Amino acid sequence: MSSNVTLIGNITRDPELRYTAGGQAIATFGIAVNRRWQNRQSQAWEESTSFFDIVCWGDLGTNVTDSLGKGDRVIVSGRLEQRSWETQDGEKRSKIEVVADEVGPSVRWAVARPEKTDRRGGGQQGGGPAAYSQQAYAGGGNQGGNQGGNQGGQPAYAPAGAPAAGGFDSDEEPF
Repeated sequence: MSSNVTLIGNITRDPELRYTAGGQAIATFGIAVNRRWQNRQSQAWEESTSFFDIVCWGDLGTNVTDSLGKGDRVIVSGRLEQRSWETQDGEKRSKIEVVADEVGPSVRWAVARPEKTDRRGGGQQGGGPAAYSQQAYAGGGNQGGNQGGNQGGQPAYAPAGAPAAGGFDSDEEPF
């Protein structure tokens, strides 16, 4: 089964750059995708909007936060991923996100000037880890035996410049 998607929409919130406990960059942002059609019976135009959360790993995430902001029209190509976690109250939560392989500005109604970055820094270009680790993303991994998400250990990643420490509010996603 293929879960590849391509979305074109507007960024709903500025990309937020964080880092995993292992130092891997991860950027998250949302996009709104509008669909417009004409009702055949009333001849009136109707519109529907869908919202998607986007995740960008590594250099792609860093480049997205340096290049794009709220309101920008973008093209996102990636794969659907579902991740699950448990709140501090023991409630199970899950969500589906788009893990981006490529993100670029749409030039349909704007002009963009690409600026190449130095790739000799050793980081991997775009897409993130080859094997997407839900456990590492949700706060697991080798953090003192914390194998079940955000159950008392450190969060998987913290805002840029902040140490990865502390817990999550029970109603919030673990990032």
